[in-house]
Amino acid sequence: MSDLWRTTLIGLMVGMIGTGLGGSMAFLLKNPSKRFLSGIIGLSSGLMVAIVTFELIPEAFMLGGTIQIAVGIAIGAFLASYLDIMISHLYKKSLYGKPGFIKTGVLLGVGIALHNFPEGLAIGSGFVAQSRLGVGLAIVIALHNMPEGLAMVTPMRVGGYSSTKAFLLTLAAGAPMGLGAFVGAFIGTFAYGFIGVCLAFAGGTMLYITFGELIPRAKDLYGGRISTICSIFGFIAGMLISKSF
Repeated sequence: MSDLWRTTLIGLMVGMIGTGLGGSMAFLLKNPSKRFLSGIIGLSSGLMVAIVTFELIPEAFMLGGTIQIAVGIAIGAFLASYLDIMISHLYKKSLYGKPGFIKTGVLLGVGIALHNFPEGLAIGSGFVAQSRLGVGLAIVIALHNMPEGLAMVTPMRVGGYSSTKAFLLTLAAGAPMGLGAFVGAFIGTFAYGFIGVCLAFAGGTMLYITFGELIPRAKDLYGGRISTICSIFGFIAGMLISKSF
């Protein structure tokens, strides 16, 4: 197997295994209480904000300028807003489950897929620069994708999707990392500036989805303080994960 296809396969496996491990929580969410689900979504929200704050944006700043990063975040948030409108219209016509929560899961899946591509670029270009760097990036990114899979699968299960369907969708959201690794292996170190903008773009989409969808949905499920407390713990956990690897 050539180095190009080996790198592509590694990127694909990292994306699917990382989000899939988080998505496997779908099989444990049988008949959870609204309080529990609100806490899980709140925890996922905190994890997502921490990943954007301590991983995506700092990495983007290392690879691109301040204006580029700010524009990337703004465009990412704008695109997420546009997708929000489109998906809202789609699910207004649907009687399946609880459309609001399904829409949240779909939006989050799109955001995860979008930012898995530039992470794949990082893995691919890392392997071109140095095999050890590529391996290190692959391990760290796989670990960081686990809470994203959890964040995606929870609202889908609340919305009525089956465990298997929700889990398979988390796997699909990780697949674009393989394409990113393929492209990154081609352009190698010359892609760093582009990767920075892509990471900022992904950060913008994730921030919009977290603040506009996950946190409000957690409050809709249960009006107490559990989602807020879990969000804070999630943020702390995400910070510790980011700074430990």
